[in-house]
Amino acid sequence: MMEKKKKSIGFNIIKSDPTDGHKGYGVGALSLDNVSPVFIDIEEEDVFVDIGAMHARSVVEKGIKFLKTKEEVPNGKPYWLVWVTIDRQEEGPYYAGVTACEMTVDRSIRRGYKSLPEHVNKMDKSLKRKIMVDFMDDKSKGLLAAYLENHDKGMWERSSDELKEGLKVT
Repeated sequence: MMEKKKKSIGFNIIKSDPTDGHKGYGVGALSLDNVSPVFIDIEEEDVFVDIGAMHARSVVEKGIKFLKTKEEVPNGKPYWLVWVTIDRQEEGPYYAGVTACEMTVDRSIRRGYKSLPEHVNKMDKSLKRKIMVDFMDDKSKGLLAAYLENHDKGMWERSSDELKEGLKVT
């Protein structure tokens, strides 16, 4: 029975499971086809996918020189860059890895703050099916949870309790 294809809002679609169900060390290569960068603009309460973030060329990052400390960008507008990895199980696709990274941008001085090693590490953790969202602020957790659920209720329902609990606003 074929499911009606859902309108995509920018999430990458899984082509195949590179590990073919085998979770042994070094078996298969993790594919970047499964991961999507999701931005949360906390002030505007806007959540959107920008594939340009895969190469640090998103609309948020373009034209910005990133500095090493948050203190160098005191008036930076806060964002979360969330790496969302989609995987497939028998029942259907689900949000398998969700990891959030902090970022601030001050357009007026064309400067921003992000930790590139953290962003790379978090993308890797998402690809490895980790959930790392507990340190996010409640407003952002709520925005992300609503976005993921609205994108595809079935995928949200099939996702782990760890993700749902991690994004639960207290």
